[in-house]
Parts: sequence; structure tokens; C-alpha cells
Amino acid sequence: MIITHTFEVGGKTLSFETGRVAKQAGGAVLLGMGETVVLGVATMSENAREGIDFLPLVCDYEERKYAVGKIPGGFIKRGGRPSEKAVLTSRLIDRPLRPLFPKGLRNDIQVIAMPFSVDQDFLPDVLAICAAGAALTVSDIPFKYPVAGVRVGYINEELVLFPGTDQLKESSLDLVVAGHKHAISMVEAGSNEVSEEVMIKALKFAHDAIKIIVEEMEKFGKLVNKPKREVVLQKVDDGLKKEINKKYGKKIFDTLLGSPDKATRESALGDLVKEIVKDMKPQYEEKPEIQAQLPEAVDEVVKGTIREGIIKKGLRPDGRGVEDIRPLEAVAGLLPKVHGSGLFTRGQTQVMTVATLGLPNDAQTMDGLEVEEPRRYMHFYNFPPYSVGEVRPMRGPGRREVGHGALAERALRPVIPLDDPDFPYTLLLISEVLESNGSTSMASVCGSTLALMDAGIQIKAPVAGIAMGLMSDGDNFVVLTDIQGVEDFCGDMDFKVAGTRDGITALQLDTKLEGIPDDVLARALKQAKVARFKILDVIHEEIPAPRSSVGPSAPAVTTIMINPEKIGAVIGPGGATVKKIQATTGASIDIQQDGKVLVGGSNGQAVQEAVAMIKGLTDEVAVGSEFTGKVTRLMGRGAMVEYMPGREGLVPVEHLTVKEIRRPDDVVSVGDELHVKVFEVDAMNRVNLTALGLSQTLAGLEENESATPPAASSHRGGGDRNHRNGGGGNRDRDRGGRGDRDRDRGGSREPGSKFRGRN
Repeated sequence: MIITHTFEVGGKTLSFETGRVAKQAGGAVLLGMGETVVLGVATMSENAREGIDFLPLVCDYEERKYAVGKIPGGFIKRGGRPSEKAVLTSRLIDRPLRPLFPKGLRNDIQVIAMPFSVDQDFLPDVLAICAAGAALTVSDIPFKYPVAGVRVGYINEELVLFPGTDQLKESSLDLVVAGHKHAISMVEAGSNEVSEEVMIKALKFAHDAIKIIVEEMEKFGKLVNKPKREVVLQKVDDGLKKEINKKYGKKIFDTLLGSPDKATRESALGDLVKEIVKDMKPQYEEKPEIQAQLPEAVDEVVKGTIREGIIKKGLRPDGRGVEDIRPLEAVAGLLPKVHGSGLFTRGQTQVMTVATLGLPNDAQTMDGLEVEEPRRYMHFYNFPPYSVGEVRPMRGPGRREVGHGALAERALRPVIPLDDPDFPYTLLLISEVLESNGSTSMASVCGSTLALMDAGIQIKAPVAGIAMGLMSDGDNFVVLTDIQGVEDFCGDMDFKVAGTRDGITALQLDTKLEGIPDDVLARALKQAKVARFKILDVIHEEIPAPRSSVGPSAPAVTTIMINPEKIGAVIGPGGATVKKIQATTGASIDIQQDGKVLVGGSNGQAVQEAVAMIKGLTDEVAVGSEFTGKVTRLMGRGAMVEYMPGREGLVPVEHLTVKEIRRPDDVVSVGDELHVKVFEVDAMNRVNLTALGLSQTLAGLEENESATPPAASSHRGGGDRNHRNGGGGNRDRDRGGRGDRDRDRGGSREPGSKFRGRN
């Protein structure tokens, strides 16, 4: 039976439908808004997985290019690995769903969202969260609350729900929020230095819309009325945890506070856990099911001890207060040769970011479902195993690495002058995590600021980031500044905030709770602002402003304007001309439709040479200009010389040398290099040249740099051509004789006259 449900939220119509497609899945919903249609499905395995202590949940966002009427680019038309956008959207779906499954559930669960049709006014990524939440609502999978996601923009100081692609271009905020009727559970945002007050207002606006959607989702679920499946939950025996806490609680607490050093503390704690398990095993020999729970039970007691120490006593494992930041260090320009570098250290978290500058044509081409411009600013994040003292195979970036890189990229985007028409660069920033003990993504933000300023990029303002944590017992909420790894692992929230002194540029919120109260988020934002300013002070002390110019190893870039009608002359047939200029000079050339040409190279000389060649192709050639070029072909009347890539001029026979010659091949051959000077540009814009210094390269001929070309004698007229060539009447025609070529080139000359151009 097909069941549908349609309602309005924020002036937009949203519809759910189930029972038409994917009926064998645990739950399947077709969601529609505008002309965007997204399928959400959720399925759970029959049996629990053995031997694991986590929820085996997988969320996938599957892109299909047919949704926007495109055939995938490249050789593989089937499609390859997920795009970066698909990976980030998969994370958007996973993060709000994971905390709402029953604790101890070990059945495999797969949630898939797939856009079938995409309308750019109703973007599919945030609707995929709603489709996934609706699929779980109508499924047989146990799940606590319906979940929905919304996008909020801020345009002309007004909050806009579900803005489309064009609206986002005008918006100073791109905020994605997911949650349920009680609280917000996930936030992802990029903004143009939006204030904390506006952000708090936007979060409340988003949550109000979420409440409407999940209320309608509940009604939809009641219409479907599919019973939830009974599952076996794996739980640690409460009596066992109480016994461990009673016997070893104080020892665990003392070990946790024993050292501010991560490695020392974790080593001591690991030894203690092994000791506890070994000591307690014998008393449960007759209860193997309890004995098997010992490692997990000790782990939960350790987490509980950390939480209790912070919530009730205000004691953090490294001895800090709840609002204290670990020691900070910022170093700009540590690495030679690279275009820009920044090393940022916060406690035992350390990140090196390296900036590389390129031309606009180095931008990354995006080929996703949504309309995107070529990507001229990229940030990639690497997390090697040595950063946490581990040994494991090096593989490609996982979802976490992609997500952290995108977050840091989003944080810096508002301060980089990419929208300035005079900004000539493409930027690639790579953050290498050298040491990790919490919030490496925010350290990457700080490292990126240092690297950009060191590279001489005139950013609008420095950006810093901080990660906020939360410990709660249900009644008390303690917000922690600058969480370290163990606090993230044992805590309830990871709230990353990045921005300048003027406002927020990026947010990311994850929580293990069912949700975070609005007033707690507001408190965390204010606390993060204080910490952000302290980090900005440290960055300012190291490098108060961007370097005045890019470094010597960075590409030299010059921008020139040409007549747009001359673009074809620079590009040449099939790009042959521009390729030849690049090959000759070593410079890179980016030609834009409005006639702007960016020329870059590893040194200024290469750029100047390329600029001169481009101007030679587009500017009017002045009489008296000198060039060095190669002979490309010989004609009866002279030699054609390519004095600029794609541009040729004629050196008449009488302008090749002062010595009397019969044919041009008496003195030059194809491929010879000549230094030439323009002596005439005729009415048809054809260039006539004089060879200079020919005697220096061709032995035995007089030097002709300042000589006057000889007057043409009567025997050089067209009528005497056969006699002069010894009766070889066809020879000039075979070589392109002057008589025929004069007609072809539109010129004429009477016998005995001096050559004056091809008029």
C-alpha cells in the first residue's frame, strides 16, 4: 500500500511517500521538495555481530549523475569512488543518527540516501538527512526519535530556510543543523564572520523548523504503523561495574591525574586495566558471560571516573581548569623553499601546514550533482599513524580526514581574496598532523593562517579555531575549553568553533547525547570566543600581518588585458600558439573570456618573455621593433620569418643581405634564426622585415645592420625570371615564384621598381 504525507515548512512543501519502491528494505521513503527527489532506505541485519563493542552503523550518500542530466566525465562512465561531497554528506547523515540507536545494539545497520532528481533550488544533501530520518521512522529498526535536517542562510540580515544555490551565493551563512524534537544533535556551518549572537539566533531558527518536520514525520510513521523489531542488546552488568569502582575507583582516579603527559598517563592506565582484569578473572570462572565483560566494564568505569572528576570536582586529567587552554606555540616560515609554512602546537597536538601557490588554471574541476565553480582554494588534511604513536599501513584518506580537511578549508575561505578579480592565485594547503592529542582540525585552521600569511597572501584577517567539550550527568552541564583526546573519547560533545576577531567562520558539532540544549550551545560559543582571541594573540605575536609579497620560490604572476577579439590569436589553432609560448618560455598562461590573461612562471624572466610574446600577438606591431625568429619557409620573393609564435613577416630578398643574390636560399635555409627589424606594416596589417647582422652568422657576406637595401635592377623584374634561372621556367612556380605569389598575396610590382610592400 502506498502511503503519502505532505506538509509545509518555512513556505516550502515537503512530501514523504512509502510503499511504492524498495519494499524489501527495512524502511524506504521517497522524499520530495520542489523537483528534488531523494530515496532514503534503512535496513538492519537479522542477528547481532559477535565480539564487538560498538554500533556497526554505515551511512552512505550515493550520487548518480543522471539526477542532473549529466554523463560522468572521464573514461569510466559507471562512476568511481565517492566524491568529496558525497563523503561529507554521508557524515552529515551518520552523525545525528548514531546517538539515537539503543545502547548495546550490535546488529549491522545500513542507511542509504540516493538523490534520483536534483533541483538546484532545493539542494539534496540536507534533504538526505530528512530522507534517512523518515526511513528509520517507518522501518522495523529500533530508533528513539525521528531526525530531520535543515539548511539556513542569512541574506540581507534575514534568516532563510532551505536556501538554493543562487541564494547561497548571496548568503553570509551556510548552516546545516540536524536534530529531533528535544534538541540539536549536529551542526555544520561556514560563515562570513557572523557574530555569536546571529549564530545563536540561526541555531534556534533551525531547531524550530526541525521540530515541525519531525512532528510531521511522527504522523507519517503512525500512518505506516510498522512495528519495531525485538533485538538483544549487549550491556555490561551494573553489579560488575559497581564492584570494580568500589575496589579500584581511587586507584583509577589517581592514575588518571598522575601526569599531564598523554603517553605516560595512558601507559600507566593501560597497565592498571590489565591488572584489574587479571585480578578479577578468577572470581568469575563459573560465570564466563560476566568474565567476558571485564575489559569493557573496566573501560566504562574509567570513563565514569573521568566524567565524575570533571563534573563534580572540576578536575581534568592534565590538571587544567575547565576554561584553560594548553600551552601554545606558533611558528611561521619554518620551512625553506616552500611558498609558505606554519607550525602550530597546542599542548601535545601539533600540525604543520604548507601553502603552495599556483595559477587559476591549476584549480580543481568539480563534477558533482550541485553546480560548483572550479576550486581555486583547497585544503587537505593528513593523519599519519606516528602522530599517535601507532604503527599501521598508510592508506588513502578516510571519511574523517576528508571531513577535517573540509572544515579547515571552510574556516579560512571567507578571509582569502579569491573573489578579488586581481587575485591571481590558486591555493593548495596541506596540513600534516605531527602529533595528536585532541582537536587536530582546529590546529589545522591555525596552521593554515600561519602558512598563508607566511606565503604573502593578503588575507582579510587571521583565523583561529578551538574545540569545546561537554560533560553532563543529565542535570549539570560542564563546558570544557580545548578538549584533549581522552576528554573527547569520554565526553558528550565535540564542538569546533573557528573565526576571526570579528566573527565566526566555521562550526562543527558532534554529540553522543540525544541532543544539546540551546542554552548550553550558547554558553559554549561564548566560551570559545574567549579562547579564540587568546590563540589569535599568539599568532599575532609570531606574525602580525601577511608578508608584503610572495616569496622568491613562489610563482611570479603578471596580469595583462588584451582585446577579447585577439584571444583566438593567442590560443592559435587547437591551442598550438599558446602551447608553443609556454614551451618556449616555461611560463604558465591562463586566458579568461573577458580578455584578462594571467601569466605565471618560476621566475620573472620567463613571465616577461611570455608577456612580450602575447603582446606581440595582440598589440599592433610598431615600425622599428626588433625580434629574433626562425625562417619557416622560402618563397621566390623572400623568406618568411616567425618573429613571434603564430605571427610571421616577410623578409624580401633585397632585405636579406646587401649582397646581390638571386634567391633567398642563397643565404638562408628553413630553420635558420634571424634577427629582424620591422620596416613596414602595410594597409592589410602585413609585416615586412629587414634582416639585421646576417653576416655574423653567414660567413663571407657583408655586414648589413646599417646598410641601405640595394635598388632592384631591371633583370629582377618578373619578365626576366626564366632567363635568370637558366630557362627553368617552372622553378619559380614550384618554389612559389614572385609573379604568382604577388597575385596570391595581393601585391604587384613593375619591373625595375624598388620593393615597397604588398599594397
